[in-house]
Amino acid sequence: MKIYSRTGDDGTTGLFLGGRVPKNDLRCEANGEIDFAISAMGMARSISKKDRTKNILLKIQRDLYTVSSELAVDTEKYNSFKKDFITIDENYVQKIEEWIDELTQVISIPNKFIIPGDSLVSSTLDLARSSIRTAERRIVELQDEAKLNNQRILNYVNRVSDLLFTLARYEDSEISPTIVLNTKRNENSESHD
Repeated sequence: MKIYSRTGDDGTTGLFLGGRVPKNDLRCEANGEIDFAISAMGMARSISKKDRTKNILLKIQRDLYTVSSELAVDTEKYNSFKKDFITIDENYVQKIEEWIDELTQVISIPNKFIIPGDSLVSSTLDLARSSIRTAERRIVELQDEAKLNNQRILNYVNRVSDLLFTLARYEDSEISPTIVLNTKRNENSESHD
């Protein structure tokens, strides 16, 4: 089997269950960001020393492939898709909320902006989170164009970004305090020279 097909040389790509769209279609843009996030999570998982982080990330990576497959289906074919394939539902969203609640019981999250970079793992998780946030914006655009087949995807992706933020703080919970940026003007503000 060859890796290349040449079918995308014209700047289009195939949708799941048929049809072709330009590679800059919103579905492709959203899935491109999700793909980036999945890869960044894979890097974080490979360097993390915490089994809890590794297990959660692997589950999220797998679930994001479900999100990607749903996003890659034309609206007209979605009912057919649902008959044969898994879709994101409220249980996926609830599970993420449970993980966030569990993690925030054992860590303290500052009520300020956190500057990524305290460790390679947390920085990679923050990178994945940023990519998920971009995917979320593309998914909102799909919703605005009546091309989002499943509203739960938007809920799920929003929670994933919260979970990645929480996991990054969990990864750094045993090292020196996270650098935070205080945006208020007072005598304790950091210099921005």
